[in-house]
Amino acid sequence: MTYDSIEVQPLTPHIGATIGGINLARPLREKAHREIHDALMRHQVLFFHDQKITIDEHLALGRQFGDLHVHPGSPPPEGYPEILVVHADANSTKISGEQWHSDVSCDEQPPMGSILNLHTVPETGGDTIFASMYSAYDALSEPMKVFLSHLTATHDGEQVYRGRYADRGVNDTGKTYPKAVHPVVRTHPVTGRKAVYVNSYFTTRINELTQAESQTLLRYLSQHATQPAFQCRFKWQANSIAFWDNRCVQHIAMWDYYPQVRSGFRVTIKGERPV
Repeated sequence: MTYDSIEVQPLTPHIGATIGGINLARPLREKAHREIHDALMRHQVLFFHDQKITIDEHLALGRQFGDLHVHPGSPPPEGYPEILVVHADANSTKISGEQWHSDVSCDEQPPMGSILNLHTVPETGGDTIFASMYSAYDALSEPMKVFLSHLTATHDGEQVYRGRYADRGVNDTGKTYPKAVHPVVRTHPVTGRKAVYVNSYFTTRINELTQAESQTLLRYLSQHATQPAFQCRFKWQANSIAFWDNRCVQHIAMWDYYPQVRSGFRVTIKGERPV
């Protein structure tokens, strides 16, 4: 694939590409928008450096790819409901994304994509690792693919979000968090490719199996899907941006930089019901 408006440097054969030659603070022209979208469909996660953008520019960038999602638990900055704060420092007792996951997969219509901008990063550490769920599916045996094609799984936000934001002043007593049933293998609505769609963060049960069978299969799929052969690793710089497709990617954030500061904002683009 060739590009006219952007520079694309693949990171691995399976997943990830660094994008140059574009300023994301400005509205994207039609060709640049199309090529970024096409690159995302091909590489699943895109990385941009030297992108100093304001919150309003960040929101505008996300809206060029769809309506924006509001997080069910994390408190946003005042006046910006679609902004998710990503912040860790010497006072943090936990961070977002410490386990492999696809963002908010517990929603009935989970997010299509996420765009994360970090303005402050530690001197070393704080990388994000991404894994291709296309590659995870493709590496399964044919009998396993057939077996999984008939299964659904429950994704539940309760065990992830309940009490998680108490240190930021959130009292979630009486609040109901999203819970949804999705296919274990989903078909991407644009590429038509199949991807494993269970994760260790939100997925609590494979519905058609006994509890013991479900736990065993979920453990296997989580280990299989996140093996190094399917991964790429992103080393953040100040004012870097990552844009990933939640329909075919899982990711995990490394918290190996305590007590240093890692801080930024994320916008999340609404998606569709998995099929």
